[in-house]
Amino acid sequence: MILITGASGNVGRAVLEEVQKTGKPFRAMYRSQDDASKAPPNVSTVIADFADMDSLKKALAGVDSVYLVCSPIPDLVKLESNVIDACLEASVKHVVLNSALGAEDYAKSFPAWHRQVENKLKSSGLAYTILRPNGFMQNIAAYQAPSIRAQSAFYAAMGNAPTSFIDVRDIAVVVAKALASPTEHAGKTHELNGPEAVTYAELADRISKVANRKITYVDIPESAQQKSMLDLGMPAWQVTALLELQQYYTSGRGGQVTNVLPQLLDRQPRTLNKYLEEVKSEFSNQAAGA
Repeated sequence: MILITGASGNVGRAVLEEVQKTGKPFRAMYRSQDDASKAPPNVSTVIADFADMDSLKKALAGVDSVYLVCSPIPDLVKLESNVIDACLEASVKHVVLNSALGAEDYAKSFPAWHRQVENKLKSSGLAYTILRPNGFMQNIAAYQAPSIRAQSAFYAAMGNAPTSFIDVRDIAVVVAKALASPTEHAGKTHELNGPEAVTYAELADRISKVANRKITYVDIPESAQQKSMLDLGMPAWQVTALLELQQYYTSGRGGQVTNVLPQLLDRQPRTLNKYLEEVKSEFSNQAAGA
């Protein structure tokens, strides 16, 4: 039995769909009945909370493999550590951990938090597979589309640093393979990069083509980006973590392209152009759609 945590999340939903295709028995974990009610038809669900050990024990009953993912929040290390401890008590055999690019050597922000969880998992005695994905293509629509619709522009302090964006659906395929065939993937750590690296200016050009109008990337000072996020009401810890993560990417370390993902997928990864074409309606001009 496989347990998919974070089944309502960006990657978790995709993992659920891919695990379904394997034919392996699984259950999807949700934090509330309301979230569970939105699960696909005929999916076995369980309500549990990373902060509630009793609920985790119930969720893990009869489970052999776990996909572990947590939202990027300050309690991430504690919450994911709880799951690892619960897995040990429940005699789970294999954990697939959704970590982050940079966890190997970046001592700030989310990568540093993930590294602490990686270390705990490695020392736990559990069989494990660790995945460190690059930035998600899906975040482009989630975070850049609003200003693109309103102003035909998006803003950040990324300079000319390249990023090799990865489609979450490709991450999900790798997760599903590791869950379905744990002995083939146990003890391995994979850094997952997309098929090409682009700067934000190049990304703006790509979006321009699918949006059929000029989209501009505006490079702003980090201080201006910080003020903008705080003015939007984002908590200070989150602003700091995001800016520190951005510093990792502006160092150029997010622009690698390797053969790891194609080899794990047994095919070529989904391309940025294909993704942008799929979500082009997200970039539609507000005035045009009024």
